[in-house]
Amino acid sequence: MNMLPVNMLACALGATLWIMPIQAGADADDVAKIRTLEDQFVAAFNAKDIGAIMNVYVPDETLVVFDVVPPRQYVGADAYRKDWEAFFATFKGPVQFKISDLAIETDGNLGYSHSIQYVSGTDMKGQPVNLTVRVTDAYRKINGKWLIIHEHVSVPVDMETGKPDLSSKP
Repeated sequence: MNMLPVNMLACALGATLWIMPIQAGADADDVAKIRTLEDQFVAAFNAKDIGAIMNVYVPDETLVVFDVVPPRQYVGADAYRKDWEAFFATFKGPVQFKISDLAIETDGNLGYSHSIQYVSGTDMKGQPVNLTVRVTDAYRKINGKWLIIHEHVSVPVDMETGKPDLSSKP
């Protein structure tokens, strides 16, 4: 892939800096708006602000999320909000969240991204929690605003043991 400086988009988030090429066919303004949406998600996650987290998702029953925890899927914003409430209830104190390897593609009013996401904190028993997940998001531009309409969170699984790899490296 030929990556000239004019075809690059850089974004700094805390101490994390990533540079990803803007894909052919992607509108640079739309990519920037989705990146801003993801930055808002990071800030909301680190603040454990479920209301702000839910602001990045379509606010109705069309939202579908495949998370790494049961049930198999969450249908609708209300169901997914409950998943976030349960998730944050497992942490004592603050959480740290960051995204890396974020790649975004858009075409008209639809877009998608994939990234690696890291969560760390302390569980309610005082044990450290360090999770690495893979996330693919599908977006729709609704009334000029990009929102996540589908999310798929996954982890690699060791096929011999059947156990998830929660700290996977490439």
